Amino acid sequence: MASESMTAAEYIKHHLQNLTSLSDVTEGQGLKNIADFSFINIDSLFFSILLGVVGSYLLYRAAQRATSGVPGRFQAAVEILFEFVDDMCKSIIPNEKSRKAVAPVGLTLFVWIFLMNAMDMLPVDLFPLIFQGMTAEHHALLRVVPTADLNVTLAIAIGVLLMCIYYSIKIKTLRGWGHELVSAPFGAKLAPANLLLNIMEFLSKTVSHGMRLFGNMYAGELVFLLIALLGGAWASTGSVSLIDPVLFVFHIIAGLAWAIFHILVITLQAFIFMALAFVYIGQAHDHH
Repeated sequence: MASESMTAAEYIKHHLQNLTSLSDVTEGQGLKNIADFSFINIDSLFFSILLGVVGSYLLYRAAQRATSGVPGRFQAAVEILFEFVDDMCKSIIPNEKSRKAVAPVGLTLFVWIFLMNAMDMLPVDLFPLIFQGMTAEHHALLRVVPTADLNVTLAIAIGVLLMCIYYSIKIKTLRGWGHELVSAPFGAKLAPANLLLNIMEFLSKTVSHGMRLFGNMYAGELVFLLIALLGGAWASTGSVSLIDPVLFVFHIIAGLAWAIFHILVITLQAFIFMALAFVYIGQAHDHH
């Protein structure tokens, strides 16, 4: 991609590093410090905010153009999506007052995550090449799939956790929720064990919520990179061999097949994240 001397391993490593606030555009932090709050991933932050604005604008336009007559295709699609999300919310969350706030949040989550996932459908070198041209650096780093960054998916999952805590306190009161933390599920006599178990439950649900989305999108991004290498196998050696046309044809076939399958993946992962958010918030309404 960036350099004729770049090997396949260097190509993949280059694409899996984020543009950070601590390094120049050609150097990423890699996996030197997995838990390091001294820098941010600028590309993930930029694209997640941008796509959040785009998603909000699309929903706003749908609401502005809504008519009581025969709806257009865009309005019909948004209405079908809204009714689907609203029906799911009604089936999971018993409190009608809570649903008025939770259902729009679920719709926003689905649209936002779908748009972030859909960035994986773009050619893997498109935006990096544009960014390299803007910075005049042939090795400039840029990742365009925010959900392939664990920081983004865990941040959204933590947001869902905070909503769970909010509704737990709102529905049960702070005293009632605190009593539940120390008395369920084994009774008040085993309060320390109950508290530890409940804390671990909250943490495990949050981590698995974020990790599930991240793992699927990271794997999808990696597969696209491997497929891209099939079509440009000669780039690693600088010469063309007899097997290269075969790899190029296989690259087209594999890329098309994976892209079609990945449409299902990006949609399904957005749906699963939204559905789990509803389930966790619904559990916050349950009394033990």
